[in-house]
Amino acid sequence: MLDTHSEALLAQALTARIQPHLSAARIAPETLPDCGGLQLFLLNDDFPHDALSPSEMDWALNEPAYWMFCWASGLAQARQILSNPELVRGKSVLDFGTGSGVVAIAAAMAGAARVVACDIDPASLDATAANAALNGVQLELAGDFFQLDEHFDVLFAADVLYDRANRDFLPAFLDRANTVWLADSRVKNLQAEHYTQVASVMAETLPDLNEFDEFRRVNVYRGQRG
Repeated sequence: MLDTHSEALLAQALTARIQPHLSAARIAPETLPDCGGLQLFLLNDDFPHDALSPSEMDWALNEPAYWMFCWASGLAQARQILSNPELVRGKSVLDFGTGSGVVAIAAAMAGAARVVACDIDPASLDATAANAALNGVQLELAGDFFQLDEHFDVLFAADVLYDRANRDFLPAFLDRANTVWLADSRVKNLQAEHYTQVASVMAETLPDLNEFDEFRRVNVYRGQRG
């Protein structure tokens, strides 16, 4: 775990990444509800979402810093892992589109033998590294899914299907892992070969974005061949 000084330095470094674009933003550690004490560096709760300048809105739309939030589907997967540690204990885990790293960190906390957090956004990987340090766990970081040529026991992906083009990843996930777990609050009835919906749970995005209730319902899918 981090000492107070190191925690403050990491919060300042992450804040410095976004404050030039969002003047009222700051990053601070928050403890997630029902996640066994897991903490993340997140955007401040009182950030004025409805008062962005045109330039701030342009940045938020075109260069979104997804890592500033713990999205509902990621929170749902973290809770799934921490409530059922046998899903990952002693196994190799890949977290695709890791964002803040919440799912990867949960897997490490639950006893995974190896966890790789993968995201194409370098800022996301920096935030994931900071969040791993905050929770005192070790992760490996990767920027390109297609450069990972090893096979994993389990692959997790949360809220990655918002773009229909990303569904092309679904067969590739099954090629890389024995079991795939998807969580998605935007896709309500995924129809894909070898994927089955196994649950529907409620979760929230943190800090609260005042989303419609429909986006608080997260569908959970399991993918396996054979």
